[in-house]
Amino acid sequence: MGDTELSQELSHEKVANQPRGSLFWVIPDGYIPPESRGELLSHESICVLNCGSRVANLSIDIYFEDREPLEGLIEVVEGRRTRHIRTASLEKSGEQIPVGIPYAITVTSDVPIIVQYSRLDTTQPELALMSVMAYPI
Repeated sequence: MGDTELSQELSHEKVANQPRGSLFWVIPDGYIPPESRGELLSHESICVLNCGSRVANLSIDIYFEDREPLEGLIEVVEGRRTRHIRTASLEKSGEQIPVGIPYAITVTSDVPIIVQYSRLDTTQPELALMSVMAYPI
């Protein structure tokens, strides 16, 4: 391996485990479809990528149109890992996000992360998969 290749490889190692992303993310459009058809279950996921070495401690808040928020839902993403957090699995003190009700999400992390949002809608035979980047602030 020549000096140039070695230098490039070492540079990649220096930046590969660096934190990337933002500390605060917004997902304004949440909606868990109330029914499913076929074998697949309608669901939504908060997809989190933690490129850094440190554990990311997340606090997730859920906002509704007609009721108080569901705040302080805690999730963890290990360093150099990804997690797909199903919104239907989020709960605090027995309270969960109701199906068929619009909501919005904020995700706060103690280290920079990257957030994407995905929805699988199986309410009709023609499946719909939507995936968008969350908005970093």
